[in-house]
Amino acid sequence: NPLLKSPEERWTVSATAATGTIAFDTQTQGVLYYTSNATGNWTLNATNVNANIAVGDAISIVFAVTNGTTAYYPTAFQIDSSAITPKWAGGTAPTAGNASAVDWYSYVIVKTAATPTYTVFAGQSSKFA
Repeated sequence: NPLLKSPEERWTVSATAATGTIAFDTQTQGVLYYTSNATGNWTLNATNVNANIAVGDAISIVFAVTNGTTAYYPTAFQIDSSAITPKWAGGTAPTAGNASAVDWYSYVIVKTAATPTYTVFAGQSSKFA
C-alpha cells in the first residue's frame, strides 16, 4: 500500500468579504479563504461536483471566513446550484459565527447516486483568533 506523507492542498486566498452566494470551485481548490471581514450571512455553492466525483466517492472542502466585530455564518449550502441540507456535527447547523476571528467550515460531500444525489457532512471549527 502506498504511504501518504503529507498532501498538498490547493488554496484560494482572496481579499473578499463573505456575503450572498459564494461559488466554491471544487475542481480548482480544496480550501477557500476570505480574508476581508464578512458583511452578511452566506450560502456556499460547491461547483463542479457532479462532473468530478463518481458514485461512492467523496470530496472534502473547507471555507475559511474572516469575521470582524459582527460575526456571520452560513445559512445554506448548495451543490452545483441545487440546495442540499448538510448533516452538521452535533446535530445542529450553526446559528452564529465568532467575532474578530477566522471560522472554518468543513464539508465532506459523498455522491450516493448518479441522479445525482449527495450526503454532506459539515462542521464548524473553533475560532481562530
